[in-house]
Amino acid sequence: MTVRTLVLLAHPDLGRSRINSALADAVRDLDHVTLHDIHATYPDRVIDVTAEQRLVREHDVIVFQFPFHWYSVPGFLKQWLDEVMLRDFAYDSGPLLGGKTLQLVTSTGGVEEAYRPGGFHRFTMAELLRPLEQTAHRMGLAYAEPLVLHDARGTGDEELALHAKRYRELLASLG
Repeated sequence: MTVRTLVLLAHPDLGRSRINSALADAVRDLDHVTLHDIHATYPDRVIDVTAEQRLVREHDVIVFQFPFHWYSVPGFLKQWLDEVMLRDFAYDSGPLLGGKTLQLVTSTGGVEEAYRPGGFHRFTMAELLRPLEQTAHRMGLAYAEPLVLHDARGTGDEELALHAKRYRELLASLG
């Protein structure tokens, strides 16, 4: 059985994002992957909840691909969560999403060493991503180890290509 993967791409200005554009390009041609750019789909930010819930139902792995903004997801991804992952669809009515997995793919502006106790950001990425881990738990989703690229502005072309390759291999291994 093929594992179907939904990549929710949530970058507010993908045209200006070297990192997220490269990551999206790395997985867009995988047969079992649906790359879904929510900003392109909903430029007016009016979400078709029924269509989005259908996409979630049809896929086994849900990937949130996003730049890490202010210790959280970008605003439109938060809006998507609030409007799509409703009670009796995503939680509180049994394991509707049980058996599915949440995979986070994110990038930070800070260097990796800044994300540790005593570092500039004071907390590890695992600690800062804990609300999303709890969100997965609340919805009955398995929570996969996040794929994080630090120092987005300082990442060279070779390092970006290697990271994009890791991302592609991760998603390819699921199909």
